[in-house]
Amino acid sequence: MKGVSELEAALDRRALLSLGLCAGLGSLLPSLVRAAELPELMPHVRAVIEKWVGPGKFPGLVASLGLPGQEAQFIARGSDGFTDLDPMTPDTLFRIYSMTKPVTGMAAMQLISQGKMGLDQPLYEILPQYRHMKVQDTYDGSITALHPAPRPITIRQLLTHTSGLGYSIIQQGPIAELMAAKGLTAGRVTRLPVPGIFRSQAVEGLDVFADRLAEVPLVYDPGTKWSYSLGLDLMGRVIEVVSGQPFDIYLQENIFTPTGMDDTSFQVAPADAGRLATNYGVLEGIFVPIDEGATSIYLEKPAFPFGGAGLVSSPRDYDRFLRMLAQLGEIDGKRVLTEEAVRLGTSNLLPPGVAGPSMMGPASGFGAGGRVGLGEEAGIFGWAGAAGTVAMVDIVHGIRSQIFAQFMPPTALNLLPEFQTALKADVMALLQRR
Repeated sequence: MKGVSELEAALDRRALLSLGLCAGLGSLLPSLVRAAELPELMPHVRAVIEKWVGPGKFPGLVASLGLPGQEAQFIARGSDGFTDLDPMTPDTLFRIYSMTKPVTGMAAMQLISQGKMGLDQPLYEILPQYRHMKVQDTYDGSITALHPAPRPITIRQLLTHTSGLGYSIIQQGPIAELMAAKGLTAGRVTRLPVPGIFRSQAVEGLDVFADRLAEVPLVYDPGTKWSYSLGLDLMGRVIEVVSGQPFDIYLQENIFTPTGMDDTSFQVAPADAGRLATNYGVLEGIFVPIDEGATSIYLEKPAFPFGGAGLVSSPRDYDRFLRMLAQLGEIDGKRVLTEEAVRLGTSNLLPPGVAGPSMMGPASGFGAGGRVGLGEEAGIFGWAGAAGTVAMVDIVHGIRSQIFAQFMPPTALNLLPEFQTALKADVMALLQRR
């Protein structure tokens, strides 16, 4: 099918990393808290949203900016799809893909803060099948020329993509074929028969996924390099074993319900299908629907809850997650995470000597499932999704921002860079008027 390579690029490392860099605002935020009385927080962002919504552009978009202790200001324009004319709102449902990773990461930090597992605990103490891992002698090379891993995988490494585990959306050659054969897919996109998207049917069951992943060679020695991976998907199984609860139930009872995230889940209920935005593939500037709300693949139960890319959420719901982090684990008088868990999870957890993602932007650290700003960007934590969603929180100053779209690949159009520029302009304007 024409355009398959473009769609497959939706999950390309460059696309995801460039989106991850959009999650930081650098040093422009520090005094924004003093601008809270201004009624219009995002005139530049509003202009970008209005520019990009309309015929031949996006059917609808949502953006938000939240100040400390306040409800976010939302900008929503357009409809849920070109043929789905329901107005797009802060309660529209979106496939957030890799924005699932910080949620899974913070669930792990919750268990770490409770003393139920350790940040530097060897993974094999929880999942014994990972005790004797083998590593490719050559990255993406032979799957028979291997050497023993010189050290065990740790929980820290799973959280920060430094475990050496591969990723079915990244790897090439024999190891990619092996992962596909074992059903080690990263998530789901569409019911359409588009070859190359996630490359295989996912294996049934998180326990089986974990067992089969243990049979695949690592692509790097653990703790030596940042490499986008299935680490947060495997973390879902770790959370199951440590907590004694199914992963999705654990998230519901310990993160979503206490945070007030009523619209976040791994499956969309039939009654909510009308609120699910259409996801589009963008091929040579043309929007092609690949997953419509009324018939979405997300109406089906997933093969297992994908801790790295499986959640559907709304802008309002995900803002509550960000606000909870911005308020150091507390929201509406309820404590969801300890302050220590939030501060540690949003700090640079990379092993000593390992550099974080640096493509198309400044070098950064990495925390519990999300990019961590360094230097002038210290305190910024966030990540992005493969269908055009980006979210960040400034832990130091208590501010958070988001944009929600549904298109793949997210680098096909210039929306997200324009949003980042507009957001910085709005912050600068607020600072000048304080």
